[in-house]
Amino acid sequence: MDWRKLNPLNRVKLLDKYIIKKFIGTYIYAIALIISISIVFDFNEHMSKFATNHAPWQAIVFDYYANFVPYFANLFSPLFVFIAVIFFTSKLATNSEIIAMLASGTSFKRLMRPYMVSAAIIAAVNYYLGAYVIPNGNIIRQNFEALYKNDRKNTSAQNVQLQVAPGVVAYIQTYDDISKRGYGFSLDKFEKKQLVSHMTANIIQYDTIADERYHWKAINYKIRTLKGLREHIETGSEIDTLIMMEPMDLVFNKGQQETFTSPELKRYITKQKDRGSLNVVQYEVEYHKRIATSFASFILTVIGASLSSRKRKGGMGMYLGIGLALSFTYILLQTISATFAINAGTPPILAAWMPNILYVFIAYFCYRQSPN
Repeated sequence: MDWRKLNPLNRVKLLDKYIIKKFIGTYIYAIALIISISIVFDFNEHMSKFATNHAPWQAIVFDYYANFVPYFANLFSPLFVFIAVIFFTSKLATNSEIIAMLASGTSFKRLMRPYMVSAAIIAAVNYYLGAYVIPNGNIIRQNFEALYKNDRKNTSAQNVQLQVAPGVVAYIQTYDDISKRGYGFSLDKFEKKQLVSHMTANIIQYDTIADERYHWKAINYKIRTLKGLREHIETGSEIDTLIMMEPMDLVFNKGQQETFTSPELKRYITKQKDRGSLNVVQYEVEYHKRIATSFASFILTVIGASLSSRKRKGGMGMYLGIGLALSFTYILLQTISATFAINAGTPPILAAWMPNILYVFIAYFCYRQSPN
């Protein structure tokens, strides 16, 4: 048995390498061009704020723009995919290369193989970046914006009450996220709707250096344990305790869901649902949107290749315009569907996948109209 035949690289023909190289190269070129223009406009818009707030150049370059580029490149990746496909496929069609490929016996279905391989590479890279890399950069970028762009982050909370475990309710009168400290704390434990334990503390401090999560230190505490008609009271100046809550559960900021990796998002959603919280829709939308946006690369690639593969008089101007319009419409639909999920109760998974579902039909129609 010839094991070389099982090597997937042996199935990659010269035509595949040629189209993949064109696709990926044009995609990277489109990103570099548009993001460069975006940086110029963004810097021009915020230059006065940077100067007023004395933002150091090192922070501007490495904390802000080094994380600005991957965030917006990944956000508008469907647009870049569409532009890349329309641009280089139209050039191939104008130079009669598509006609030569089809005339040599290559079917349009076979011609789409390298397009799909390129789309798979882009989709995999986009998902990995969006799910694991970019969220960490978003934390740095948002902290920079809070310091030097006057985009103030919410760092405190008042009268926070939440269920931290089944039958266990925590309350904090005032919480400061900078010091990770809360004031006026109480913890009530219920069994069969009966109060069995009541803990109060003047101050509760989150342990940020503990090896495990959920470590809190209660200062000036009192614990009342109820057993029938009997009551046991314990007081002290300080005690370490495990309470199933974290600082992220107490303070909410705009765009906070973008700072979680996908595994963190999944854990957070599960934890909040177990507590009975309804304020997780935007987190669910973000979780499903990262997957749906990756699949959009395949859909938009099919549409772009089908639209631009015919040789037409007048060049590619009209089809580039159609491609841009469809790309912007896709991004607009993503925003609208997410808004409906948050404000109108649309299921988050449906809201995230709705643009893809609609564009699958558009892709199928365009593919059926493609040259044979």
